[in-house]
Amino acid sequence: MSWSKEDKEAPRGYHHGNLKEALVRAALELIAQKGPAGFTFAEAARWAGVSPAAPYRHFRDRDELLASVALRGFVQFEAVLARAWDAGRPDPFVALERLGKAYLDFARTEPAYYSAMFEAAVPLASNPELRDAGDRAFAVLRDAAEKICAQIPARSRPPALMVALHIWATSHGIASLFGRGDAARRALPMSPEELLEAQVLVYLRGLGVPESKSSGPG
Repeated sequence: MSWSKEDKEAPRGYHHGNLKEALVRAALELIAQKGPAGFTFAEAARWAGVSPAAPYRHFRDRDELLASVALRGFVQFEAVLARAWDAGRPDPFVALERLGKAYLDFARTEPAYYSAMFEAAVPLASNPELRDAGDRAFAVLRDAAEKICAQIPARSRPPALMVALHIWATSHGIASLFGRGDAARRALPMSPEELLEAQVLVYLRGLGVPESKSSGPG
């Protein structure tokens, strides 16, 4: 489900008995307005146009509703990242630049999903489906790191997992501070994409990754 402008402007209430979908839409709207911690289960029911008891037919509590939203977000996120990475074609550096831009674009265009995924504090230990979805999205970054690290001589090659985590932390930090699609976005004298590209370039050069002949990474 894409949380588009058209979705947001649709009438409240559920149609054709699809209460679960209506509640997810309600949660997305409320997250966009108040953040993932700023609304109650009863408010989600009210936005969806149903009684306070109705949501319990599909969700145990608000945390389970948020987990469902986050799960959908991670499924979309993985697809976006995988499409951008495209198995590292035509070379890992060009593909890494696309991947970084796709990461920031998702945070900017899907702020409610992104907030549910990373700011709702949904416990992963009790939700293996959500944990696995997050792991699949991270696996795209891990694959990118492995192909980038393969460019470094074996004797000085860092662990790919460490590189993936560093790139993830950098991307997430820039997205959360400067690339948001909501009012919490901070001003920056350059584009978030330019900042991410420069930071990853400096990082990879520090690791000894040779410069790409076709493009710098980002």
